[in-house]
Amino acid sequence: MTSPFGRPDLRKEDQRFITGRGRYVDDLRVPGCLHAAFVRSPYAHARVERIDTAAARGMPGVVAVLTAADLPECRRPIPPATPSPASFCSAPQSVFADPLVRHTGEVVAVVLAEAPYLAADAAEAVVVDYAPLPAAAGLAAASAPGAPRVFEAWPDNVAGPSSAQVGEPGAALGKAEVVVEAELVLARVAGAPLEPRGLLVMPEGPDGRFTVWIPSQTPYGLRGAIAGALELPEERVRIICTDSGGGFGIKGHTYAEDIILAAAAHRLGRPLRWTESRREHFLSGSPDRGQRHHARLGVDGEGRILAVETTFARDHGAYLPLGEVITRNTINHLPGPYRVPHLGASGQNVVTHTLFGGAYRGSGRPEAAFVMERLIDRAARRLGLDAAEIRRRNLVRPDEMPYRTGLIYRDGTPVSYDPADFPTAFQRLLDAFDYAGWRKRQAERRGSATPLGVGLGCYVQGTGVGPFEGADVRVDGGGNVQVIIGVSSQGQAHETTMAQIAAAELGVELARVTVVAGDTATLPFGNGTGGSRVAANAGPAVAKSSREVADKARRVAAELLECAPADVVLAGGRAHVAGMLQRGVPLGEVAQAAVRNKALVREGQPGLQACGYFSPESVTFAFGAHACALEVDVETGKVRILRYLALHDCGRAINPLVVEGQLQGGMAQGIGTALSEELVHDEEGQLLTGSFMDYAMPTAADLPPLETIAVSFPSTRNDLGIKGVGESGIIAPPAAIANAVEDALADRGAEITRVPITPVRLWEALGKNA
Repeated sequence: MTSPFGRPDLRKEDQRFITGRGRYVDDLRVPGCLHAAFVRSPYAHARVERIDTAAARGMPGVVAVLTAADLPECRRPIPPATPSPASFCSAPQSVFADPLVRHTGEVVAVVLAEAPYLAADAAEAVVVDYAPLPAAAGLAAASAPGAPRVFEAWPDNVAGPSSAQVGEPGAALGKAEVVVEAELVLARVAGAPLEPRGLLVMPEGPDGRFTVWIPSQTPYGLRGAIAGALELPEERVRIICTDSGGGFGIKGHTYAEDIILAAAAHRLGRPLRWTESRREHFLSGSPDRGQRHHARLGVDGEGRILAVETTFARDHGAYLPLGEVITRNTINHLPGPYRVPHLGASGQNVVTHTLFGGAYRGSGRPEAAFVMERLIDRAARRLGLDAAEIRRRNLVRPDEMPYRTGLIYRDGTPVSYDPADFPTAFQRLLDAFDYAGWRKRQAERRGSATPLGVGLGCYVQGTGVGPFEGADVRVDGGGNVQVIIGVSSQGQAHETTMAQIAAAELGVELARVTVVAGDTATLPFGNGTGGSRVAANAGPAVAKSSREVADKARRVAAELLECAPADVVLAGGRAHVAGMLQRGVPLGEVAQAAVRNKALVREGQPGLQACGYFSPESVTFAFGAHACALEVDVETGKVRILRYLALHDCGRAINPLVVEGQLQGGMAQGIGTALSEELVHDEEGQLLTGSFMDYAMPTAADLPPLETIAVSFPSTRNDLGIKGVGESGIIAPPAAIANAVEDALADRGAEITRVPITPVRLWEALGKNA
């Protein structure tokens, strides 16, 4: 049989999804379960003066109405997923708004009732007296002199700076032949997974543990937060990740609702459940992006980059659950795939009276690509160079690999690009896209009411951040393989890709492998799903444990077959002597014998089982490039994408179909970021885009065919050669599309400085330059 690693096998998990047998948190039923509804602040900034719960408590079916005063377990702040640097101002995230509200939708109380509609009705009956306070909603308002402060003890709304410098960017810019600069803005966007958040809490689960079923991306972090709040040993708390209708980073945090329901269930001794509404999700599911840059790029007369410099701010919302991670991601990805001898980046981490920001697919990388790629296009235009040519002149060459940018990644190691051939991969994109042909068609349409634009966007992506992931691999007496991993899936096909790795190492068919994921009771440690890290961390862990099991199987089979272990071949679900296919035994028989094998028992490891962990030295860097052709209707401001092609280096692909699907999903979201998606608040911090009637996610009608090319420059950071791919598709579309739109309108003088590029914004840009 061909090795499962690298085969385009259909996803194993899809069978249960398309037949309606998925197990989402809302599908779980527990007798005696109460339903929760939350009372949320209608103000972005206010002081809670009084909460009257009497009327709500007296309503039919209501069991309890709880506030901060009723749940002392909720007094300690929510632990951040990544702490801020010690130099930052302290920004503790309250569980309840007690007594200060810092964003619209912050939880003030919770109602628990026998049915969800009873809980919702009672929540409306809770009377809260607020003393409204001035709000600073957004970067401009929060950064203005004398702005209302999110934290009263701070001197302003800046938590702290994040900066880095390589060389002498100021001096290099002073010597540049051409310097281009721009004010560039990326709006805040929502992840909006198909399934919003929710959880089911049971004070005493089937195994006696305090158990939470939840579609979380970080079950081990959630376990620690709940155990800390309830003062329970972590081993007494079990987190089980259910099937999930998407996450994109939004389900990668511990939220106030998680702690409140855990504390309430613990106090009442009854199971509780909550399912978020879509409206609630817009109010309480963490958004991302929200960066404003003032950036400069200097080049010589040949278009070679001398220096880049940016001063920027990030809108963190009211709290900093990820510290400076995303700001650092932007800084560390700013050079992209180019030689940048001098670089300066200074980011301000700003808090505002809006929902706290988290990580949404890409987390900091689309912002970096947007800045660099927009500046490169403008430099090319100033020099009269083609956009592709200026990139060719600056791409890191293969002989310069492994290339070091001079920056330090957030894991403390120097940024070092894996050996790869960026110029060859870039040329492959141009050829497949028919770049020259589109330039010809563009010239033919110049001056028309629907001019064509061609845009390019390149990037590098640090993937597979540690510190580690683990895997427990077991073979039973029937020859079936179970792979237990700590990372949970939100649609990334872990049940297929991890099974392919194990099947390849153990010589079994894919159908024989079952993957169990995201249950803290089955594997002691894990770090979560995010940052395009699962394949590059859990994958090598699965391979490592599978190899140990395979080594045991060869040793046991050697005794059964009376040969040397080195002569045993594992293939087709059997162990046989090399060159003697008929002389073999099924793997299940080997597993049965392994339980009784004296040598294995003496070593303390009976049976075909092994559990191991993989810890990468640092991240592995992947290269990508996108090309876009579009037309702009100058009368209406409507943009129509005619062709979109993405190339990405995923190292060794475990499953090409999964790679393609991951890229296409990210591309669709990136196109939404570029053209339509934006969270908008008014001056008082009220969310104006709190439903899909107002928040414009792209539909199938808005998307062109999403074409992909996968190239392979194997990673040197793990022995499987894997690089991440989950976030890659979303990084370049804002830059490539903005470049294409500005390219289409270059002769009309319109400048694109902000995404999304809505028809109104585009029409205004044209009007200002008419």
